[in-house]
Amino acid sequence: MVSMRAVAAAVSSAFLLLSAMAASAKTESSRSSESEKDREETVGGFSVSRRTLPLTRREAELIVPRPALMPVKSMMDTDAMALDTLDTVNEHIKVVLYSDNTWQYIKDAGYMMQSEVFTEHWDEYSTNPYGVGLDSLEDVWSLWVVDSLSQYHCPYIGEVHPRGKFGIRRGRRHQGVDLPLATGSPVYAAFDGEVRVSRYAGGYGNLVVIRHQNGLETFYGHLSRRSVKPGDWVHAGDVIGHGGSTGRSTGPHLHFETRYNGFAFDPQWLIDFETGDLRYRLFVLKKKYFSPYSSYEQDFEDEILNAEDDRREDAEKAAMRYHTIKSGDTLGRIAANNGTTVSALCRLNGISPDTILKIGRTIRVK
Repeated sequence: MVSMRAVAAAVSSAFLLLSAMAASAKTESSRSSESEKDREETVGGFSVSRRTLPLTRREAELIVPRPALMPVKSMMDTDAMALDTLDTVNEHIKVVLYSDNTWQYIKDAGYMMQSEVFTEHWDEYSTNPYGVGLDSLEDVWSLWVVDSLSQYHCPYIGEVHPRGKFGIRRGRRHQGVDLPLATGSPVYAAFDGEVRVSRYAGGYGNLVVIRHQNGLETFYGHLSRRSVKPGDWVHAGDVIGHGGSTGRSTGPHLHFETRYNGFAFDPQWLIDFETGDLRYRLFVLKKKYFSPYSSYEQDFEDEILNAEDDRREDAEKAAMRYHTIKSGDTLGRIAANNGTTVSALCRLNGISPDTILKIGRTIRVK
């Protein structure tokens, strides 16, 4: 069996190599003359171009590596105990060894909590301490949800209740999704982060709010019991409470919310609760998602845009006209008969005025 010291030495060697590669990349990057708007930064082992405009998926795949756009499986539950914590050459990264002979990297909580995201707008009581207007927010953000040193765990795997989806319900806005469960079922932290709120909060009942390093906050409501307190650092997969029916609830379920800058969006944009998968490592959050009418299953704005695109494509196809070459045809004669020009015919068909017309060939005339 490999000794703990050997594991630590191997990990340290790996980090030395990664550090050298990162230093080399940083030196090379500093020589670049790219503008601030388009310069690249490395996050979680991936290089991402800083852009303010939303990209199509095809454009994104040219900039963001495919793994960032692939689903992430929920961590497997295990009863293994942590046996030891080892240092690495990076003082802020540790290695945890478990009783089942597995190990993983973790970030040092004390160092992570020094980030401004865990001090600005920090309130251990309010569900929304931000107090910012929607108009002041950008239209789109690209958020790393997990990286090479972070993990993900589905808060609770199950089907979203048909009457517990994000959006307008009984004339009132429903800020999250409801996942039916048995009272006492464990509820897990979705990502690493610091507990901001842990209290009984009116309609939420027993509520836990966790803020994560990328600025996202996750809400866990109607718990029968809370297992964490404000200021606790939790890792993805830690049990933060148990399911119940406290507060304004008609039966045991987990009310789960995702918020950014205090604004809620449909958690199903981020998580497939039936499979437990995180949809993306890199999540493109759009301001329109904050609308109660912009749910994952029913994005009305996208439907309208898609319908407009379909009508435009149908109109273009209906307007297309073709001509089959016959003996004696010339580009000039075909153009004159169809009310167009030779140059337009050449442009539509990717040919030149000198192209020999073969009898039976079809060319587009409109």
